[in-house]
Amino acid sequence: MNTFIDMETVSIANRLKEVHYPFPRAQELRTQFNSCLEDYYAKAMSGKPFEARGLLVTGKSRMGKSREIDHLIRAFNDSATPMPDGRPARFIQLRLWARNSLTDLGSSTLEALDYPAAGKEKQARQIWEMVLKQAKRNGVIGIHYDEAQHAFTDTGGAKNRTMLDNFKALMKEPRWPMILILSGVDGLSQHVERVGPEERRQLRHLLRPVRFRPIDPKADLEELNGLAYAYAKKAEIDFDPLSNADFFQRLSHACGNRWGLVIELIIAAFIRCKRAGEARISLDHFVDAFAEMHGTPRDFSPFTAPDYQELFEPDRLLELLNQED
Repeated sequence: MNTFIDMETVSIANRLKEVHYPFPRAQELRTQFNSCLEDYYAKAMSGKPFEARGLLVTGKSRMGKSREIDHLIRAFNDSATPMPDGRPARFIQLRLWARNSLTDLGSSTLEALDYPAAGKEKQARQIWEMVLKQAKRNGVIGIHYDEAQHAFTDTGGAKNRTMLDNFKALMKEPRWPMILILSGVDGLSQHVERVGPEERRQLRHLLRPVRFRPIDPKADLEELNGLAYAYAKKAEIDFDPLSNADFFQRLSHACGNRWGLVIELIIAAFIRCKRAGEARISLDHFVDAFAEMHGTPRDFSPFTAPDYQELFEPDRLLELLNQED
């Protein structure tokens, strides 16, 4: 018997986290992703040097960007889609956790390519040459850099220009061009779109923009309802008691209008419902889940307070969760 892990809770959580709700934004992302792949394939068939296209995916934190891109890339890698050279193509992904120098980023990219750690005490130019060779050797046609704003600084103009030039070089490298997906918070697009020499601005023209927008509680009411019922069906829970506009407006506000946080809170509330042996969701399950998530008193909740919009400032709640980048 495990005294630290409740395996029933783990089982319920795993079942719920398997749900992938088909958001309209996911279709836009897939359309743009497919367009980049088709462009790459057509150009690769010619046998002539070419430049790849890529994606610039932005939005506030906890909007579900990483989840949607990861789902898409996993599906592509699992498909073993062959490229003109006959080999199945794939993407690699890595998340940037802190400010990265060009050398640091190259080393992290090599690790994502499963390149041994030994022998990486080299200059940036040498490291990126190794990245190119390993990617070509392994049929890696694309790289997803998540939280890519960490590749830049607010004050390092020269460093940022070098980073932009390097990203552009990856996409235009005649020996093995790669599709680039940069995802991150809104500030990322400011770095990529920052004015500069024409050669540098070419990167922005190579990246198709995909914007993840926050929830509009009124316009997205049907989407919120569909999302809740998708998880309720997986959990075998009756969601009818909370299927109303007032609840969804409170849910959206409590989560700072972030789709990712809404999903997390729904999962947390449904786990409480299942662990209590109940078949119907209630407001109490969300009150408890919110209180645990934010460390606030149970009787002080946006799900029950009449004037919740004045009492609860979404940005402040996000700061408490350290969700903002």
